Formats: sequence, C-alpha cells, structure tokens
Amino acid sequence: MPRLFTALEIPAALANELAGLRGGLPGARWIDAEIYHMTLRFIGDIDDARAHDVAHTLSAIRRPAIAVAFDQLTWFGGDRPRAIIVRAKPDAALVELQAEQERLLRRIGVAPEPRKFVPHVTLARLRGASSAAVAAYLGARGYFRPRRFEANRFVLFSSRDSVGGGPYIVEAEYALVARTERISAQAG
Repeated sequence: MPRLFTALEIPAALANELAGLRGGLPGARWIDAEIYHMTLRFIGDIDDARAHDVAHTLSAIRRPAIAVAFDQLTWFGGDRPRAIIVRAKPDAALVELQAEQERLLRRIGVAPEPRKFVPHVTLARLRGASSAAVAAYLGARGYFRPRRFEANRFVLFSSRDSVGGGPYIVEAEYALVARTERISAQAG
C-alpha cells in the first residue's frame, strides 16, 4: 500500500539556504534539505487501485504557476512544540490549488483532510523540546529574511512509513502553467 501526498518541491538552492537554519536546538531531529517540500494534501495509505484513481484525478487540475513567499520561521505545537517550520504566506493561488485538490479527492472517496491547510516547510521534528528552548532558538536566529520561489509544478509523492519522512518518490508530476504561457493563450 502506498502512502501518498501532494506537494510543492522546494528548489535546491532555497532548500540549502533553509538548511542553514538547522542546529542549536536540543530535542530537534533536523530534516534533510533534499526532502524539503510543502505538503498540499496528505492522502495516506491507500491501495494501488485508489492510488491510480488519485493520480488520474489530479491530472485534471489546470492552474497557473504559483509565487510562493516564505515569511516566517516559527513552530507548531504551542506549549508543546512539535516542529520547527518556515511558514509561507497563504497566497490565494496556493490556497485555491490546495482547495481544488481537496474537492477532487473527496469526489473520488478520499477521506477529508481534518487539519486546516497551513502552507509551510518542516525543518525539524521536535521531541521533548520546551517552548522556552524553542523561543531561545528562534531568538538566536534573529530576523528571518523572506524568501521566494515560483512553483511550476506540483507532485504526487509516495513515502514509506518511517521516522522523519523520506525517502520520497515522485509518482506523478503535474505542470502549473507558466504565467507567460497563460497570458499568450488568453491573448490568442
């Protein structure tokens, strides 16, 4: 049974830059930069027939490329921190892409995603890190300079059930139309 999710891949240069934020936090298990991604929709463990349906259904999506802007180094978990993340602005195009995936997957019987979509990249998973230690880590990092990239595709990843994620395999890729292509198509 594959474990599937859709995501935006993080360009290697940006991933390497974000990897520079690693270290200095006891209880953190840092994620390898080469598997950084922004999950759009977790699908879960499904059988091969359903996986084929998912891949086919996602191919109906026609969306423009998305400008992704990371603007905050923060954490998930409140008083019980569980992850260090870099949060992205919830740009309308990004939110609409995720919502369309949600709608299409529900139509073919995939269970609804129970969590609210918060666009982010996980840098570390935390075990036993106090909120004071997380605050000290964030304070030591100082100002987080916003970073941007343009996503020209989203992918359907499969993963093995493992601690910390990965390895991830691209099962299918779906192009997002470049903005200039879209303008040319509208003009013609």
